[in-house]
Amino acid sequence: MSIAKRLVGLLIAAAAAGAAWYYNQLDVREGIYTGYVEGEYILLAAPASGVLKSLDVQRGMRVVPGMRVFSLDTTAAEADLAQAQAAHEKAVAELADMEKGARVEELSVRSAEIQEAEAALKNAELELVRQQQLEGSTAAVEARLDAARAARDQAKARVAALRSAFEVANLPARADRLDAARAALGEAQANVVKAERRLKEMAPEVPASAMVQDTYYQPGAWVPANKAVVSLLPDDKRKLRFFVPQADVTKLSVGTKVAFSCDGCVQGMTASVSFIAPEAEYTPPVIYSAESREKLVFLIEAVPDGDTLLPVGLPIEVERPE
Repeated sequence: MSIAKRLVGLLIAAAAAGAAWYYNQLDVREGIYTGYVEGEYILLAAPASGVLKSLDVQRGMRVVPGMRVFSLDTTAAEADLAQAQAAHEKAVAELADMEKGARVEELSVRSAEIQEAEAALKNAELELVRQQQLEGSTAAVEARLDAARAARDQAKARVAALRSAFEVANLPARADRLDAARAALGEAQANVVKAERRLKEMAPEVPASAMVQDTYYQPGAWVPANKAVVSLLPDDKRKLRFFVPQADVTKLSVGTKVAFSCDGCVQGMTASVSFIAPEAEYTPPVIYSAESREKLVFLIEAVPDGDTLLPVGLPIEVERPE
């Protein structure tokens, strides 16, 4: 036999031995599936760069909702909020001014002008009456009568114009200008909300009961935007991951209760299946056949029942359901 054929034979034998070892680890004959505890982490970061002002947690620490995790320097964020609030106040004042019309002082001036014009109209009417009494005597009298009529008409027109101007001054701004002012106010309000949110995100709080898995920066360090500062492992994000042979996967479905155990753990622990992989997780390096199908395994995830917090990476053994 050639050396090449011997090497191929050795490789095939090694692969088969490895596959057999992996399959034996499943303890299928004893109805046991092996696996481990996994966790889904929450990475807390700030949306803007800045100096880490304080780190309020440490690795392994238990935290509850509402606790502050860390805080970046907020000088710039506070300035942005103050600017947004000032712009909002300005927009509110401008809209209110447009809705009210002219000021009281301006209306008082216009009212005095109307009174003055009305007095001039009264004098013009009296002069017209006097001239009408002299009508027909001389040409000069006719001329003065015409002048009196003109003065009266002029005074009457001025009174009408001033009254119209007073009414217009007392009206609010045009509808399109009011719409523009309202839109500007809405934009200013949105900017305030955004600035408040950004300021809050510079000092994030714990979203759920969890354990601090790790911290990545120390106070005084420059933290890039969107870079995780702390990672949390929420209590409700721990799960079991184990592997089930192809022959047993049909015995499980989402919601199925399974019993499991681990070294040093209390007895009688259970979990609820939350995920079943749609495809095989592992298969030996041989052709799919009726003889090898029973060696296919599928990844299963389950959520532990109860309040027991198992450490991530802990090996577990799951009993095969009947």
